[in-house]
Amino acid sequence: MKKAKRMNAFSASIFAELTAYRQKQRHLHDEWIDLSVGSPDLPPAPFVREAIARYANEPNAYGYTLKGIREFHEAVADYYRTAHGVVLDPETEVTYVIGSQDGLVHLPMVFADPGDVILLPDPGYPAYAAGVAMAEAMPYFLPLREENSFLPDLRAIPEDIAKRAAIMFLNFPGNPVPAVATESFYREVVEFAKRYDILVVSDFAYGELYYDGNKPVSFLSVPGAKDVGVEINSLSKSYNMAGCRVGYLCGNAEVIRAFAEFKSNLDYGIFWPLQKAAAEVLRHGAGFCAQSRMMYQARRDVLVDGLADIGWTVDRPQAGMFVWAKIPDGWTSLSFAKALIDQAGVVVTPGHAFGPSGEGYVRIALVQPEEVLRRAVAKLKATGLFASPAADRR
Repeated sequence: MKKAKRMNAFSASIFAELTAYRQKQRHLHDEWIDLSVGSPDLPPAPFVREAIARYANEPNAYGYTLKGIREFHEAVADYYRTAHGVVLDPETEVTYVIGSQDGLVHLPMVFADPGDVILLPDPGYPAYAAGVAMAEAMPYFLPLREENSFLPDLRAIPEDIAKRAAIMFLNFPGNPVPAVATESFYREVVEFAKRYDILVVSDFAYGELYYDGNKPVSFLSVPGAKDVGVEINSLSKSYNMAGCRVGYLCGNAEVIRAFAEFKSNLDYGIFWPLQKAAAEVLRHGAGFCAQSRMMYQARRDVLVDGLADIGWTVDRPQAGMFVWAKIPDGWTSLSFAKALIDQAGVVVTPGHAFGPSGEGYVRIALVQPEEVLRRAVAKLKATGLFASPAADRR
């Protein structure tokens, strides 16, 4: 059966490739430690699970929700006001997404025509490029370089590209690069977007996962941001609700209205009990988020300190649930990831999967308990792939 030409832009995900390779090599190790997929390894808070069960027992819980329930939208607005000092109209400036990927992939279909340019962080979350391909737009990659604190250099964007750009995707704290944007950078973004009439989409899925008290800045908290953009968020990472597929898009009312109209032709909303539970967690989940931050920070420290002790050059991330690590010279990121599978039974994600600038790095997800991360470091050390201990690199 003939496939559409647009499918030429898609291939099996890197995670499918890693899984297949690991299966092929399964005889090599008794213990496997998977640090590749960024899916929380712990359940949601008990009160969230209890809420889902309670609402699922309501006899009227199983109909379509269409536009989303007002209680959920109001909870999003209350959360933004409390957490970020941002005022949102729950009626016109908030809408649901079935997980943030829903919005990230579909927004280009609403706001970009075939041939338009979409500005993407490089390396970046693969869903951005998938949305560009579906809209038949043209990606233009914004390199995230260490010397620029892994922030894109807007001044390096050619004038002709800026004039053709319809959308700019940003992701801070980031995936795979756990960089954090500054308010001054976001002010530059607002000015740039206004000058060239570009829609800014801020992916803020890791906004609650920050360490050492360094709370990330919401793009919408910057003056003028709502004039040019929206922010998309999810309950997947911060509240361990990845399988629930609950998220939201908020900000510019015109964008929200157009996206909601588009969505009304695609689906019939999020399961009512999940929206009710999501409203509760947004209003009462601050303590749970604080505990999650402590847990991830402890995992980060165990992993970063351990990797530094065996000679791996790695920075201590300020936020997010990933470590972005340089690989030794002489390897591609894919060959190195496969070597770790072969020699250590540890699975990480090669950086090339996130874009051209990801080559030379691997992404390591903090999705295992501290004792498992210590065993992972010991297994990596036993490979002999790393330099001598270099604690000064921490």
